[in-house]
Amino acid sequence: MPGVLLQDTPFQTITVKELHPSYGAEVIGADFANMSDEQFKEIKAAMANYGVLVFRNTGMDDDQHVDFSSKIGELDNVKRYLTGGRKLRYKHFELFDAGNVDEDGQPIHPDAPRSHYNKGNALFHVDSSFNPRRANWSLLRAVKLPPPGTGGETEFADSRTAWDELDDGFKQQLLEKDYIGAHTLLHSRKKGSPEFFKDLDPTSQPMTLHKLVQTHEPSGRKNLYIAEHCHHLETADGPLPEAESTMLLKKLLDHVTQPKYVLSVDWQSEGDMVAWDNTCVLHRATGGSFEGKYVRDMRRTTVHDDSSTAWGLNDGQEARGFNLQQAMGDTKV
Repeated sequence: MPGVLLQDTPFQTITVKELHPSYGAEVIGADFANMSDEQFKEIKAAMANYGVLVFRNTGMDDDQHVDFSSKIGELDNVKRYLTGGRKLRYKHFELFDAGNVDEDGQPIHPDAPRSHYNKGNALFHVDSSFNPRRANWSLLRAVKLPPPGTGGETEFADSRTAWDELDDGFKQQLLEKDYIGAHTLLHSRKKGSPEFFKDLDPTSQPMTLHKLVQTHEPSGRKNLYIAEHCHHLETADGPLPEAESTMLLKKLLDHVTQPKYVLSVDWQSEGDMVAWDNTCVLHRATGGSFEGKYVRDMRRTTVHDDSSTAWGLNDGQEARGFNLQQAMGDTKV
């Protein structure tokens, strides 16, 4: 289990440009082609502090992206998601396709089934909370960008400062109740495109359980582990009444994602990479006029969490794919 990774001394091999009053930084000077152990340690310390790191013009290809990510920890892969005959456009199973590119290299039509599936990504979430073992770092790299001014920024929300600034009485309530979030990818897909997924039942597949209030071990700070993948809240006595759970989830999500905690990161050049720690920030994709017109090829690696709360209340479970095609009949997603 990693301890607190914050660094008391100034960085020696990198420069950080802070992007928000409480979190987020652009890292200048990272040498991905020949990174020293000292620099790698400083980047990890920067992540512990800032939660979101922006690297411009990395010059990375797919191989380098996967290789660097694997130094951070064990990587997730997409094999269990390749349902309905869908194939990767590249060789690495460790790369998640986070773009809008179809199998012919063209932008996906905004009304295509996969576009409806991706609408859930426009809701604030954390990667892999629906898995028994959650994610810590995600590393998203731009391979091909649409023209400037056509949208596609990535937004983040600071769940550590959001916890800090909760009313003390509400904090005490959350700690005493020790709430548990029940997460499923099906919930965010249906919430993102309710009409398209009207026949999808989020309760048709098992959910994963993660505590709502957690300690972010790299920084030692408490935070709210919440996401739009969270279907409902429970306690040790079982699920809350539906109305109570819905109201509390909305209150917490509205609090964490209010504008003062949100950071919008633009994508300037192909080769830009943004990395974030899913255990202390939320994120979402934003749309724009590029949709259906221009290719936006984005590829992401996802690092498995290795903290003491990585598995939540899900020890011994295996990560599952989500066969939406099967859940919805013959619709190809």
